[in-house]
Amino acid sequence: MADTSKGSPERFAYSWERFSELSPEQENHFNLWTSPLNESDWKGARFLDVGCGAGRNSFWAFKKGAASGIAVDVDERSLALARQNLAQHEAAEVLFCSAYDIELENEVDIAFSIGVIHHLDDPDLAIAKMAQATKPGGKVLIWVYGYENLEFYVNVFTPLRKLAFSWMPLWLVRQLAYLPAALLWLIVRSGISSIAYLKVLKTYPFMYLHHIVFDQMLPKIANYWKKDEAKALFERAGLKDIKIEWINQVSWTVIGTKS
Repeated sequence: MADTSKGSPERFAYSWERFSELSPEQENHFNLWTSPLNESDWKGARFLDVGCGAGRNSFWAFKKGAASGIAVDVDERSLALARQNLAQHEAAEVLFCSAYDIELENEVDIAFSIGVIHHLDDPDLAIAKMAQATKPGGKVLIWVYGYENLEFYVNVFTPLRKLAFSWMPLWLVRQLAYLPAALLWLIVRSGISSIAYLKVLKTYPFMYLHHIVFDQMLPKIANYWKKDEAKALFERAGLKDIKIEWINQVSWTVIGTKS
C-alpha cells in the first residue's frame, strides 16, 4: 500500500489555509487545465475530484453544470475549507480518503486530479484508482507539471527544494518565498521571456505570484514529466483514446477514456 506521508498533504493544507478563496484566476486556470472536456461532458455529470484541497476545482466543475461530485483529500484542514467553499452545493460530498484508497467502482462520469499526481509517491496507483471509479466510457483527466521549457529550473531548483525548503518550518518557507516571488514579478513584467506561462503570470497580482512560488517550495515530492512520460501514466492504466495538451508551454493535461 502506498504511503501518503511520503507526499505533502499537511504542507499544502498550510498553504490552503492562507489562500483558499475562490478567484477569477483560479477559474481561468481550471478552464485551461480541463480544456479537453467540453461543456456537454460536464452537463449533468457526476465527478470525482482527487486531492481536492480547498475544493476550488470542484466548485468550478459544478459551475460548468456537473450534477453531483465527490471531493477527496487526506488533511482535515483542507477538507474543512472544501466543505466551506462547496456549502452551496447539496450534491457535493467531501470525504477523507487517500487517492490510493478510493473504493468507488464504475460510479463517476469524470475523474480528475489537478496539480496532485506529480506530488505522489505512487502516481500509477492513484490513476488506476481513478480509472476504477470511472464508468465505462467515462473520462479520466489530470494536470501535471511538464519538464519541457523548465529544464534549468528543475535541475537547479529541485535539488535546493529537496535539500532545504521541503523540510523547513512552513512559516519560514512562506517568508523566504517573498524573495523569489519578487524576482518572478520583475521577470514577468520585463517581458524577457516568450514562454506563454510567464505572459499569463504578468496579469496576476503579486500575492498570487507569492502563492505560486510558495507552493513550488514546500512539497517533499514534485515530478516534472516529459510529454511521453505523462502520456505513459495513462497507457499503464489501460485508458484509451489518450490525448495530451501542452498547457502554457510548461505543463500537461492528459485525458483518457475508460474502455
